[in-house]
Amino acid sequence: MGIYILKRLLLIIPTLFLILLINFVVIQIAPGGPVEQAIQQAENFQGVNRGTAGLSTSINESQYQGARGLSEEMVNKIKAQYGFDLPIYERFCLMVKNYMAFDFGNSFFKDKPVTELLWEKMPVTLSLGMWSMLLIYLISIPLGIKKAKQHGMFFDKSTSLLLAVGYAVPAFVFAIVLVVFFAGGTYFQWFPLQGLVSDHFQSLSLFEQIKDYLWHMTLPLTAIVLGGFARLTYLTKFSFMEELGKQYVLAARAKGFTENRVLYKHIFRNAILVIVAGLPEALVSTFFIGNLFIEIIFNLDGIALLGFEAIQQRDYPVIFGTLFLLTLFGLILRLIGDLFYQIIDPRINFDSRGVE
Repeated sequence: MGIYILKRLLLIIPTLFLILLINFVVIQIAPGGPVEQAIQQAENFQGVNRGTAGLSTSINESQYQGARGLSEEMVNKIKAQYGFDLPIYERFCLMVKNYMAFDFGNSFFKDKPVTELLWEKMPVTLSLGMWSMLLIYLISIPLGIKKAKQHGMFFDKSTSLLLAVGYAVPAFVFAIVLVVFFAGGTYFQWFPLQGLVSDHFQSLSLFEQIKDYLWHMTLPLTAIVLGGFARLTYLTKFSFMEELGKQYVLAARAKGFTENRVLYKHIFRNAILVIVAGLPEALVSTFFIGNLFIEIIFNLDGIALLGFEAIQQRDYPVIFGTLFLLTLFGLILRLIGDLFYQIIDPRINFDSRGVE
């Protein structure tokens, strides 16, 4: 297993490089970059100044730089400000060199280092991601196992409607409904509408801080769990149902083992492998992608919202920094998932298979 881990760690480097290269090329060819936006703003500003001067002035209109566009010198200054005065290959090589030292540069529009911005947004993203995944797994796995045991019975049929609603309705729709009913939208104002904590959070005692934090997290987490538990429940149910019909289960029952022993000692280890396989993608999706609308609706300033705003503004350092963090996080999670594979089922030997 040690050789396999070493190979996977070494593969992370070229994988990150390739993904950075693809993202860099795609971003460069996208229209409306920061240089174009800055030039447009400068031209609009000069145009406004020209208009306020009035048409009665004796100065020829052609003398106004706004009428002719920006000078080449000013355009070059704007390019140098955003680092676009260098050839594209030099900019990419410089970015890779800085990223090796985890230096993501400064944001074009927020006037802060990207690492500082990511660090500031991380508590919100971690709070939403960790708690929601924990709750989803604590609900979905036992529910899926029970549905598999009672397939076709009343409990299975009665909970299928709940799962169908949870599977069909996105999390942000649940968030809107919860805001309308419980955050002062129309009916009750039991929970806060925005923020991770209250403004006076620092002045509270430890117990009150925990209470305040949970109070703010209730509605966002409820929305995420309602929108995300159905898929994992279905996956758990059908994974266990597939194992229930296999010969080793029949043999275990023939030996007189109790149903719980057959289920949790023999079936669980094999059925859970499918769930572990999808864990890295689920975590990345929940942490960085699936929570975007939740962050917007509840005004939670996390990494997903930061990346979305950066794409709108063409804030390249923030975009690349977020993508780099997302990619590195996903690769590490996939490696951890492989480790769990072998912990759950020691018969799996990755060293003998090599790296795929």
